[in-house]
Amino acid sequence: MEHTPPPLFRTGPTPLTRLIIFSALSLLLLVADARFNYITLLRQVTAVVLYPVQRLAAAPAALGRRISDFFVTHGALRDDNQRLTAQNLELAREAQQTRALQLENTHLRGLLGASERVSSPARAAEILYAARDPFARKVMIDQGLQAGIEAGRPVVDHVGVIGQVTRVYPWLSEVTLITDKGHLVPVMNVRTGLRAVLAGTGDEGKLELRFIPLAADFQNGDQLVTSGIDGVYPPGLPVAEITNVERNTAYLFANISCKPLAGVHNHAQVLVLGPMPAKAERPSESETSPQKKRKKSG
Repeated sequence: MEHTPPPLFRTGPTPLTRLIIFSALSLLLLVADARFNYITLLRQVTAVVLYPVQRLAAAPAALGRRISDFFVTHGALRDDNQRLTAQNLELAREAQQTRALQLENTHLRGLLGASERVSSPARAAEILYAARDPFARKVMIDQGLQAGIEAGRPVVDHVGVIGQVTRVYPWLSEVTLITDKGHLVPVMNVRTGLRAVLAGTGDEGKLELRFIPLAADFQNGDQLVTSGIDGVYPPGLPVAEITNVERNTAYLFANISCKPLAGVHNHAQVLVLGPMPAKAERPSESETSPQKKRKKSG
């Protein structure tokens, strides 16, 4: 006996009827869209209505891609930053080396010109380090007895006098700078021709003229050069410039401060000058004293 549902639980048309209805509706829509293009407006309206839903559905994937791109881009930028920083440091080091080589080349050219201006032979040397005594102004150079260096030789750079060789070793020499306390250099004022003695004070970059009378013509800006009367320094080498002149009548001598023109702070190459040309020997006292007159006979 076939069972039929009660009237309240009927489900509508049969499946076959539904298939026929929906198939006919689909064909009708296809024909209407193909011939009369009625579905375009419906498609546009549907697309507008469904666009926020599509964006909302695609948001998690887009957010994931953006997060991934952010970390990838951040890592790439960090690597590029590190690479550029290292490259910048390398270029800065090369630029400093180039600058140092240019300065050294300029200084060597100046030394070559200085050696040509000096009549005595000269030998190039390089400053190695400062002396151990912190209260002395001394440096060590890389030339010694094997290079023919002798104690007492003057040391200059391309500007002027630096100091004097005071101690010689087989492969090294000690140079006492003109700023060393107690070191004396006979000088002459270029403007007036007055001679004086320039002494070191032990302070970096400071010299003083000693035993200068109050009335002596020394002014700020006067250039001092070697006088050559000591037989050690060739005459005419630049030494210092007067920076301050104080005259106090309470003292016998003027207080005159100077600054050295040359120095060893900006370069490492110097010239060690050879001995000065031999001068005529000083005549003996017997030759200079007048002959005694003979007494006349009575």
